[in-house]
Amino acid sequence: MYGIADLDNCYCSCEKVFRPDLEGKPIVVLSNNDGCVVARSNEAKKMGIKEGTPYFQLAQLFPGQKIAVFSSNYELYGELTGRVVSIIRQETPAYFRYSIDECFMYLDGIELDKLQTWGENLHKRVKREVGLPISIGLAPNKTLAKIASKLAKKYAAYKHCCMINTDYKREKALEWCPIEDVWGIGRRYAAKLQALGCKTALDFAKHHKDWVRQTFNNINIVRTWQELNGEDAVPNEELAKKKSICTSRSFNGMISDKDTLRTHIANYAARCAEKLRTQKTVATTVGVFVNTNAFREDLAQYWNFQETRLVTPTSSTIPIVQAAHDVLDRIFIQGYQYKKAGVIVMGISPDSPIQQDLFDLNAEQIQKMRRLDEVIDRINRMHGSETIVIGAQQYTQKNGKGKAEVFANAIKHDFRSKNPTTRWSDIIKLK
Repeated sequence: MYGIADLDNCYCSCEKVFRPDLEGKPIVVLSNNDGCVVARSNEAKKMGIKEGTPYFQLAQLFPGQKIAVFSSNYELYGELTGRVVSIIRQETPAYFRYSIDECFMYLDGIELDKLQTWGENLHKRVKREVGLPISIGLAPNKTLAKIASKLAKKYAAYKHCCMINTDYKREKALEWCPIEDVWGIGRRYAAKLQALGCKTALDFAKHHKDWVRQTFNNINIVRTWQELNGEDAVPNEELAKKKSICTSRSFNGMISDKDTLRTHIANYAARCAEKLRTQKTVATTVGVFVNTNAFREDLAQYWNFQETRLVTPTSSTIPIVQAAHDVLDRIFIQGYQYKKAGVIVMGISPDSPIQQDLFDLNAEQIQKMRRLDEVIDRINRMHGSETIVIGAQQYTQKNGKGKAEVFANAIKHDFRSKNPTTRWSDIIKLK
C-alpha cells in the first residue's frame, strides 16, 4: 500500500501556527512582490476569492471584508513542513518528499487492517506537534492515493484519512473525481478527454487500454489509466528524478539597467545551487531567460533564453552564478524594460562520483568551494536564509548624497510574517 500526506492549505496553515487569532478567518498569501493571490484558506475560498486575483483588486471585490494578507515567506513554510517530514520519517517504513506540502509513503510494513487507525493517528501527531492540519490518502498505488487524499480533505467523516482498498471504493472515488483533478492528467490532456466524453476519472478508466494507447500514444497517460484501474504502474524512481530546477521572479516594477538585472540573476542562480546541494545533486548546464512585459503593448517586446554547459558538474554557488552571468551577457540588450528573469539548471545527476575535466578546476579547488558552501549553508540555516551571500547577490542603490549603498533584497514583501523558528531576531518574546 501507498500513502500520501498532503498539508491542508499549506501556506495559510503555516501562517496560522503563530497566529491562533486567525483561526476561522479568511487568509490569503501573495506571490513574490505581493502581486496576486497564490494560496487561500477555506474561509477565503468560501468568500469567492480566486487563485490569481491581483492583490490591489481585493479591496474592490470584497469591500468591508476583513482579510488577513501575507507575503510569501518560504523560509517559514520550508522550516515548518520540514518538521512534518521528520515526523513522517519516524512513522513510515519509507517515504519520498514530492513537494513542499506532499510526501509519498511506502507502507508495506504496516498491517492492512491497522492502516486506517495509523493514518488518523499520524494526522493527530502532526497537528499536536507542529500545528499543521494534514490529510492522508491510502491506496494500492500513488494515483489512487492522491484521489483518496482529496476525499480526506473534502469530507470530515473520513477523519482526515481516506483509504481505497476495494474495487467498490475505487469506483466510487473515480466517479466522484473530475478528470482534470487526476494526478498525471495535464490541462491539455484533460481538455481532450473531456471532448471525448470522459468527464470523470471513472469514464476514462472504463475505456480499453488499446483505445488509450491509440488515442494518446503517451506512456504516462497509459500508466495513469493503469493506476486508475488498480495497477501499480508509476515507477518510484521516476518521481525522484528532477531533470531541471528553475528559480524565476517577476520584478517589482520594470528593470532596464544591466547591473540590477545581474544581481537578480545572481540571486536566482544561488538559489538553484542551494536546491542542488539540498538534494545532493549537481548540474551540467545553466540556462538564463529574460522577458519584457507582454501586457504593455506600448513598449518594445523581447524574450530570449540561452544556456551554457559547465566543464565539471557542480552544485557550488560561485561557478553557477558565474555561468549564469556569462549567459546574461549574451542575451541582454540595452533599451528594453524587463519584467521577469530566471535561471534554470539542467542535466542533474547525483553529486558523487563526479567526472572532472582535465582543464577545469583541480580537486583541491573543488573541495575548497564545497567546504565554503557547507559553511555558508550552515550559517544560513542557523541565522536565517541569506544571512551570508556572495557579493554578486547584493543590490546597490543611490542614497540621498549620490553614493551607492548596498542593500539585501529588492523583492517587495510588505506583509511578510516573522520567522520565529529560524531567526534569533524573530524569536517569540513572552511577557
